[in-house]
Amino acid sequence: METKKGSLKSTIVVSLTNYLDAGAIVAGASGLTLWQNYLGLSSGNLGWLNAIGANCFGAAIGAIIGGFLADKYGRKTIYTYNMLVYMLGIACIMLAASFPMLLLGFLITGISVGVGVPASWTYISENSEVGNRGRNMGISQFAWGVGPFIILMLGMLFAPGKDGASAGVLFGFVEKVAALFLGGNASVEAVSVFSSRIIFGSLFIVAFVAWLLQRRLNESKDWEAAQQLDMRQATNRYANQDESQVANRKLKSPSVFASFGSLFTNKVNVRTMLFLAGIYITWNFVASVMGFFQPHIYENAGGISNGQANMLLAIQWLVIIAVTYFGFALLVDKVNQRWLYFAGTTIGIGAWLILIFVGIKNLSALWTFTLLWGVHAGMSVQAFYALWASELFPAKYRAAAQGIMFFVVRGASAIWGLVFVNIYGEHGQGFGVAAYMMITLLLIALIVGTIWTPKTRGKTLAQITQERYGDEV
Repeated sequence: METKKGSLKSTIVVSLTNYLDAGAIVAGASGLTLWQNYLGLSSGNLGWLNAIGANCFGAAIGAIIGGFLADKYGRKTIYTYNMLVYMLGIACIMLAASFPMLLLGFLITGISVGVGVPASWTYISENSEVGNRGRNMGISQFAWGVGPFIILMLGMLFAPGKDGASAGVLFGFVEKVAALFLGGNASVEAVSVFSSRIIFGSLFIVAFVAWLLQRRLNESKDWEAAQQLDMRQATNRYANQDESQVANRKLKSPSVFASFGSLFTNKVNVRTMLFLAGIYITWNFVASVMGFFQPHIYENAGGISNGQANMLLAIQWLVIIAVTYFGFALLVDKVNQRWLYFAGTTIGIGAWLILIFVGIKNLSALWTFTLLWGVHAGMSVQAFYALWASELFPAKYRAAAQGIMFFVVRGASAIWGLVFVNIYGEHGQGFGVAAYMMITLLLIALIVGTIWTPKTRGKTLAQITQERYGDEV
């Protein structure tokens, strides 16, 4: 199934899912302080928003469901109709007037993000030409960067002022929208949080467009071939039975969880999941904190305004976008992946060392960290994980395996998020200890990924499966 042509168009359309996934994480992070002030949220409330949202446990629940459903009903079917669930979650956040409603919106959106990830990543990989698989996965990560960049630019333009810092140039528009819904006597906090509501509204619109476009795509040919193979195998099992028994037994494709046992009994699968967990759990502990708490850290531990934090992060995401395309997408199919992985992860460690030894309250250090972390994130573990996880498992349970991995990673990140807020403190007083922990986690990801980099570059998915599993699949 490696004779596909023109995979770029479908990659871009499906990558809108990544735009929305990352956009939801950063939209929540960008407005976190605003929601905290509006609803009077505690550090525990913030921990729960992170834990059940698109960054952690909500996505974990969605991934394990979405992965198995994508193997059962098709990649396109799942990520297309999942957009409707995403829009429901976004709408709840936009209309939230209490912590429970905000929490519900984060949960629904998080589940939707998790459902969409294994289906979309698997589709892109299966629909790619052999020489462009890394490029296409890089483009999906490129979209992961574009979403946050646009959201943070909007956050900067709509941001209210703080401690003498001027408000965003479009905050006047936010005030007019708030007055339309709340009248002229609303509190400052109620007005300010409308900047976050409007930003989530932009995600709702993009999700609707994505739903319309993704409905027009064809199903993955690899998935269809795997389904046909399962049906032929089922037919062969019944071949020697009595004709009356066969006539009375309706042939069905395997159940949603039919391959679940194989994922944990096959030694190759177990080794693969341990490897992927070794790089992705450790890295995601750092990334989940940065994805959700980075603006809060900049504002509280770093002492800058909401608008300044959004400006720094917008610049960081601009760097991520450029490096993802020029440093990952254009290179990953052509160079030694082990050394590309090593270089990207090492830069991330260097960024955290600067914050420790220079200090987060030093504006120059904050700028340097922002730029270096952007370079790291452009060719990060996330990009390699997305590529390798879609290559290393057979088609029949490729999405389910990714769903399980994503469930474990994001579930662990949810627990870590609750631990992190207690280490970090409500006002960032524990940042130093947290920073040392981040470096330790990144070192583990660096060592595991560099030593056990898989040799998949330039090979078809069928070749990779044959080399790793032989005739067992």
